[in-house]
Amino acid sequence: MTTPDREPLIARMHGFGATIFGEMSALATRTGAVNLGQGFPDTDGPSAVLAAARDAIGDGRNQYPPARGIPELREAIAAHQQRFYDLTIDPQEQVLVTVGATEAIACAVLSLCEPGDEVVTFEPYYDSYAATIALAGAVRRTSVLRFPDFALDEESLRAAFSDKTRLVLLNTPHNPTGKVFTRAELELIAELAREHDAIVVTDEVYEHLTFDGARHVPMATLPGMFERTLTISSGGKTFSTTGWKIGWLTGPADLITACATVKQFVTYAAGGPFQVGVAHGLGLPDDVFTGLADTMQHGRDILTRALHDAGLPVTSPQGTYFAIADVAALGATDAVDFCWRMPELCGVVGVPVSVFCDDKDAARTLVRFAFCKKPEVLTEAAARLATLGAGQTAVRQP
Repeated sequence: MTTPDREPLIARMHGFGATIFGEMSALATRTGAVNLGQGFPDTDGPSAVLAAARDAIGDGRNQYPPARGIPELREAIAAHQQRFYDLTIDPQEQVLVTVGATEAIACAVLSLCEPGDEVVTFEPYYDSYAATIALAGAVRRTSVLRFPDFALDEESLRAAFSDKTRLVLLNTPHNPTGKVFTRAELELIAELAREHDAIVVTDEVYEHLTFDGARHVPMATLPGMFERTLTISSGGKTFSTTGWKIGWLTGPADLITACATVKQFVTYAAGGPFQVGVAHGLGLPDDVFTGLADTMQHGRDILTRALHDAGLPVTSPQGTYFAIADVAALGATDAVDFCWRMPELCGVVGVPVSVFCDDKDAARTLVRFAFCKKPEVLTEAAARLATLGAGQTAVRQP
């Protein structure tokens, strides 16, 4: 059998190999290291959410759900937006259920961008952003958020916009930095989006995981922004059910219809019984949402204290699952190399932040650690990380 001479992978996807998350998780499994690389919890979510999905399976809800999502989930999403943000959403026309937030991002970018259109985003960025922009044949324009405070740089952001800007791809609370964008920062982004007639696609999957009183402000709640904003969220992060892959988009009917047009030829629909579980979860009392955030904040405190005690400058994230530390204090000059060596050095795995950046120098020695783990796992990781501080000379790279 002969094979074609040409490279099988399309040119615009060159450079997008196996994700760093998969690589680091495999490294942890192979070496027995504590996996603080990939952001998934090691505990189940609320029992009522799980029970609702089990009941749906037992009740025979195992065939294709409607392409836009089961009615009770679309209604629950609309009710959630009203309850938490005073946003009035039509569940029939302004909600689209997706296979996780990742599909929601892909459907938004693929349906709204022509080849050559520009997409403004912030780096470090979640890796699927860059890949999806490339799949659409669009052009990525970034504004850098810099350690340790990751504040928005107005000059850099303004320079990223042009007459070719089609979308702004925003993530708040922000992965991988743990930053929660302030209202003032969001207002600047909104001003530039209006000035350049751009649509804002805002990834808010960590909306209920904020700490220390930090307040998540949805872009769609800003004056004049609902009409040009697609909001993404997910049951995976809110209810610790990442494997269910139930996400959604809300926004103006014309933008939702555009995304649905693409989605029907990607997955059509998925996760019927899990949609029932998430619908039930969205109606649970407030203390369920605050309790999950409190648990996550406790994990954050265990991890950041351990990193600090190991001698590393470390952020105190306002949200998400993640904290970032600078391993330059240990003599490391390249976090990618350092992360591959971490199982040997201390028996822990993290992720190099530079893989989420176009400007590698902005994050050359930064490592992201996930704290969405059981307290006993984080305590064990903390004990192992302490050995970094005790043996700094062994950490220094050749």
